[in-house]
Amino acid sequence: MLNIYRRLAVLDQLYKIYDQFIDSLEIACKKYCADCCTCNVILTTLEARRIISALDNNVRQGMLEKLMKQLESRRFTPKITTNQLADICISGEDPPEEAPEESNDPSWGQCPLLDDDKCPIYDVRPFACRCMVSKHRCADTGVAEIDKFTITVSHVLQQYIEHIDQNGFSGNMADVLTHIMTNDIPIINTSSETTRTCLIKNAPLRVLMIPPEHRKKIEPILSALRAIKA
Repeated sequence: MLNIYRRLAVLDQLYKIYDQFIDSLEIACKKYCADCCTCNVILTTLEARRIISALDNNVRQGMLEKLMKQLESRRFTPKITTNQLADICISGEDPPEEAPEESNDPSWGQCPLLDDDKCPIYDVRPFACRCMVSKHRCADTGVAEIDKFTITVSHVLQQYIEHIDQNGFSGNMADVLTHIMTNDIPIINTSSETTRTCLIKNAPLRVLMIPPEHRKKIEPILSALRAIKA
């Protein structure tokens, strides 16, 4: 397994590949646009370490205080990761259903890190933020409009990001960042006796979620991914 520095270097290359892809699209999402910035962002522990490594101690402390407050509020906490979902789909099984109280509801509030709608971690923001690339401003239509091929590309990149952090965890941004900054030990849902599940174990990439109609078009992206050097 690659050490943390090499995995972070691979993560930066994955971000670069996706950002280059996005540069070819006409999208409304820009820096300082916070219409879709909710408290429900999901990221991996590797992405959390990338964010934290870019901050000085004072900024980290201020961020931790905001995140600790968020832990007292409602937020989306996923049950399965992207690669776990891919494994379930390829096996023909049904993914676990979410109860209404567990759904990803944007009305639960903005991202706790925002400062007057400005993202203090924009340059190192997690992939879940990067892949929110709507054709129109969400404030105008009420929803993000993302074409199906772009969604496929996003899923593939998310699978790779999880794969290089397969020994880590995923979860709500507040939970993951707080876990990393406080060296908290997560309780993993390994039995029915588990009482708290904030983080879920990542899984390796076994099958890519690419619809047949997108397989030829996505080949340049896959070639770029295969060319990454660790």
